[in-house]
Amino acid sequence: MLKGFTREEPVLGVNEISRRVGVHKSTASRILATLEEAHLVERDAPTGKYRLGVGILALSGPLLANMNVRDTARPYLEQLAESAGETIGLSVWSDGEAINVDQILGPGAVKHIAPLGARFRAHSSSSGKTFMAYAVPEEVDEILALGLPRLTERTIVDRDALMADLRRVRRLGYAVNDGEASLETVGIAAPVRGSQDEVVAAVTLSAPRYRTPPERIARLGPLVKETAAEVSKRLGYVWLDMEGGGT
Repeated sequence: MLKGFTREEPVLGVNEISRRVGVHKSTASRILATLEEAHLVERDAPTGKYRLGVGILALSGPLLANMNVRDTARPYLEQLAESAGETIGLSVWSDGEAINVDQILGPGAVKHIAPLGARFRAHSSSSGKTFMAYAVPEEVDEILALGLPRLTERTIVDRDALMADLRRVRRLGYAVNDGEASLETVGIAAPVRGSQDEVVAAVTLSAPRYRTPPERIARLGPLVKETAAEVSKRLGYVWLDMEGGGT
């Protein structure tokens, strides 16, 4: 069923899929529902049609090396992990969540580990807030409409407070999750842009909260932002080093 999606026809309806696979429409619907739960396919709400989902990445870890963004970012992630002494990751955006596609573990005995394919909520993770800060208003509204569940006592669950935080992300050029997804963890993320000025990924730093007070966050944030800017340049983005950060 998954092989039925092609570059020429990336979006298919249930009837088309059932005909190609040779099963009844109801059977195809049940299988698609299971695949959707595993994020192997995603459904377009307005049309009801399906396309491949980012969950495919979780099943194809060795093939992630072929992703241009990941290949380009890898040496910069390694360099940042060494200089910052913390775990550094790379995330992409799909269906209102940030997806972990690469990770360089920090040298410390206590470190944050996220498996490839791990998904992070938009409102409570630094990577999610990075993507959300630069998303189109319609996509932001869709995320807000789903609600802002409280994961810890520090999670931002008020719409106005979250919008203010997203404005801060755009102003500083990086996002911070200070115990908002887990009270034990701090996350810092900055956007990676492609040649068309689109945000294609996020560089993330994850560290235990006990050793990452606000003053250290203020030092690490610009380092993450600088790394993301270097990756962006390698991808063809013309980064203008202007006051306020970025373009």
